[in-house]
Amino acid sequence: MSSVLRSAVTGVGGYLPADIVTNDELSKVVDTNDAWIVERTGIHARHRAAPDEAASDLAVAAARKALAAAGRTPAEIDLIIVATTTPDLTFPATAAIVQRKLGAPIGIAFDVQAVCSGFVYALSVADGFVARGMSRCALVIGAETMTRLMDWTDRGTCVLFGDGAGAVVLEPVEGKGDATDRGLLGFALRCDGTKQDLLYVDGGPSTTGTVGHLRMHGREVFRHAVVNISEAVRAAAIDAGVELSAIDWFIPHQANQRILAGVAHRLGIEHERVISTVANHANTSAASIPLAWAQAIDDGRIKPGQLLLVEAMGGGLTWGACVIRF
Repeated sequence: MSSVLRSAVTGVGGYLPADIVTNDELSKVVDTNDAWIVERTGIHARHRAAPDEAASDLAVAAARKALAAAGRTPAEIDLIIVATTTPDLTFPATAAIVQRKLGAPIGIAFDVQAVCSGFVYALSVADGFVARGMSRCALVIGAETMTRLMDWTDRGTCVLFGDGAGAVVLEPVEGKGDATDRGLLGFALRCDGTKQDLLYVDGGPSTTGTVGHLRMHGREVFRHAVVNISEAVRAAAIDAGVELSAIDWFIPHQANQRILAGVAHRLGIEHERVISTVANHANTSAASIPLAWAQAIDDGRIKPGQLLLVEAMGGGLTWGACVIRF
């Protein structure tokens, strides 16, 4: 059997801003309380970027940790993809700013915008470079300052989100072309633009000329999330040639503990196999999967060689899943 090129994750890193905002602190600025938030979301606290911290700063901090874990330096990076819905500027891409701040050489750098699904989308895009020999050392980063999109009078949304960044290093490795290979094994990506009004930001440079605030119809988003994510997870597993029972760790987008539980139940995945950080991170959009991944490596749960399944759903509506052998 001839060998195939795979994109392997060789390093993972996460970064959370120092400022922690508890539910009790939020109750001083919006009509809510800790019990109400925890019951509906499972969230106890979230991190908030400092006024002088941009999404690129969070991205760079996470990237440095991922590079250290991979034993690589910025000088070796030839591709940077940043998944973000809160870019530093309208342009240039946040990835270009990250390249400059890291001191990486001239290469490929651009952003991917699929909101909370951005990291999964970005992985698939990077796979198109790495597994085809066009990149030898790629950085895929999810970085968000979601608290800057909040309407602090809307208790249904402002309590849900936090800031942070997570990053992975992707490098090419040879495999056999089956599910025993190391690397990204299977994807399923989806978008339904007719559901835009369920989750969106009411501003933009070509419409209002403002940043805008996040708006969401939570009940409808929950219903679509559980059904759609479950379908994509199954499709990604089929694409990878694995059974869901073989997955060691399920790393979902950290949107809401009820969504995490609902998807796991629908798929028959025991809660012991689900990585959940939503209680202390809240929803960090495109950063949530790599942040949870980094934490589970740090605490010893995720180990090399294990089979992982990541998934997310975000505004668009976009959603997707990926199977990875770490």
